[in-house]
Amino acid sequence: MLYLGLISALFLLRFALAGKSELGKQVYFIVLMGLFLFSAFRYQVGCDWYGYYYQYLSALELDWSSIMAKRELIWWVILGWIQDKGLPYPIANVTSSAVFFLGMHVLARRQPDPLGFLVLLFPILIINMPMSGIRQGAAIGLLCIAFTAFIDKRLGWCAFWVIVASGFHSSALVFMLLLPLVTGRYTRNRLVLAAVIALPGVYFLASGETAEIAKSRYMASKDAAGAIFRLGILGLSALYFFKFAVNKLKRSFPQDYPLANIGSIGMFMALLLLPVSTVIGDRFGYYLIPIQTMMFARLPYLPFHINKALHSVLPYLGLWIVFIVWWQLGTHFQRCYLPYQSWLFGFPGGDPFGF
Repeated sequence: MLYLGLISALFLLRFALAGKSELGKQVYFIVLMGLFLFSAFRYQVGCDWYGYYYQYLSALELDWSSIMAKRELIWWVILGWIQDKGLPYPIANVTSSAVFFLGMHVLARRQPDPLGFLVLLFPILIINMPMSGIRQGAAIGLLCIAFTAFIDKRLGWCAFWVIVASGFHSSALVFMLLLPLVTGRYTRNRLVLAAVIALPGVYFLASGETAEIAKSRYMASKDAAGAIFRLGILGLSALYFFKFAVNKLKRSFPQDYPLANIGSIGMFMALLLLPVSTVIGDRFGYYLIPIQTMMFARLPYLPFHINKALHSVLPYLGLWIVFIVWWQLGTHFQRCYLPYQSWLFGFPGGDPFGF
């Protein structure tokens, strides 16, 4: 009940503060810090808790020359530094969560409703990424900074943050496809170039140790349905955007329209990846959730003349229902996230990490 209660409280808080922009911005920082603490200081929570613990242990056996040869260099440098300083494993979770929430804050502060943007991330993205897949979570946070550079048409910074994100998770390189489109001119040649330079990222989506872990987790289990469910939500979000919101967002937020448009096309592409690989589609889809959330959080500010309140509340209601279904039916959730524990309040059975 903890997760459902927290989601319900956050959503109700957002609606209680609707129209109170100054108070909402103050509460936003409190919620941001609270969600960071909830994510960063969890203890034995998340499907990848022990997987990353083994990476932490393996970093102890590596010298710096071996670390520098690793694919996700920044991540392994962080693990090497943590081991070098004699710090315990949970510090890796704190570090990755800090990177994730920093990136979310950079994108959230560009929204007319930063609190709405933040709370809409919680039911799926925050629980699945910085609370489990922490390397990709950090990469998603850094990509959010790249998204803001894309909105500002700053080609160099967009490329820089995509490359930094790939230092945590190589698959982030798929978003190099944004670079030829920064100017907003979507010619055939630019689209072809975008597809070509995204190929390394597509390769890393389908390769490596993390992909093998994901395949073993999803492909032969009921949890494959979870990936299909998440990608289905992305596909429906894109369909909604093109059916109801595309022209309204283009008129009301022209600077953000190109990213929303490209992101929505990407949501359809992620759905089309299902017959090829549930794993690739799911991993790619997580990168698109901040764009999906940006679109959702702006619905109250679009000029809907009919059922405006319904359009505004629909993302909250939809995600609330989605979470209940996942919580009740998903073996993945029951196995990985219950019970929730935090080492801020001490360790059950003693301290295994030598704090």
